[in-house]
Amino acid sequence: MPVLRPPVEPMLAQARDTVPGPGALPGELRLQPKFDGYRALVFTPWPAPGPVLLQSRRGSFLQDRFPELVDAAAALPDGLVLDGELVVWAEGRMSFEALQRRAASSGRTAARLAQEAPAHFIAFDLLQADGQMLLHVPYGERRTRLEQLFTDRGLSAPWTLCPETTDVATAQEWLTSWTQVPGIEGLVIRGSGQRYLPGARALYKVRRRDTTEAVIGAVTGTVRGPQTLVLGRLDAEGVLRPVARSTPLRPDAARDLAERLTPAGPGHPWEGATFTTSWGLRTPLDVVLVDPVLVAEITADTAQERGAWRHPVRFARLRLDAAVTDVPPFGTGAEPTSG
Repeated sequence: MPVLRPPVEPMLAQARDTVPGPGALPGELRLQPKFDGYRALVFTPWPAPGPVLLQSRRGSFLQDRFPELVDAAAALPDGLVLDGELVVWAEGRMSFEALQRRAASSGRTAARLAQEAPAHFIAFDLLQADGQMLLHVPYGERRTRLEQLFTDRGLSAPWTLCPETTDVATAQEWLTSWTQVPGIEGLVIRGSGQRYLPGARALYKVRRRDTTEAVIGAVTGTVRGPQTLVLGRLDAEGVLRPVARSTPLRPDAARDLAERLTPAGPGHPWEGATFTTSWGLRTPLDVVLVDPVLVAEITADTAQERGAWRHPVRFARLRLDAAVTDVPPFGTGAEPTSG
């Protein structure tokens, strides 16, 4: 029987706005909290002795950057492949910014950060056990074997078993209450009868999204043909700070905005600023600055870092009844709108 060797493409999820009903996936629905970290796979050696490997979603190796996980892998059996999420605990909470620093570290810096901001691996699937590949095994059986692994080995931090429920009401409570905790952003839904399909978007994910407000400071496209919005909020000194970019605008929304947007005059707070296509990338984004007087109602998820949303937000409508000073301040999350 073939043995899994890295790199292995993880099985992915497609976004949904709501939790699907029975029958949406093969077998019984299994619901888990969605953690905001780095997807990773852990490989312990098989059949001969060798190094523990930690693979990122895109196939690069991270074990040198997380030496504490390599050390902790002594508690794991050989011939194991775990699929899960890397998270970092810093300053009393899960921190994506600290995780990014860890992922970019090496050598002595990696060793120091392992002490200051330790990583945890939240396991949610078992792809191989005792050198036996389990991709063809239904998820329900893989989960049972994963739970047994944690029980038999008495695994504890940094190894964590991802919580799971079959009760939709419980999962909805997680979506409402657990997502108030930094680092938890929604749900992942699996089917107990699903095989593991590397690279396929065969799972579902539902992010918590809340309604809030932001100021339109720039657009992509043109003022008369806006494609996406670049949004901001005022900081404590009254300076407009970028906080989000929107998903592509609907045609009707773009037409309405085109009638109301005004090209920016001199003194726009973002003059000379550089924007990028997405969080964490350096590819420049061409934007057109506009007069920052229009307030947009948006829906956003919980993934924020340094006051800005990492994922695109959705434009809902203009708030012509709201002034720029009515918008929640920079650094706050998606607090409900007032009207």
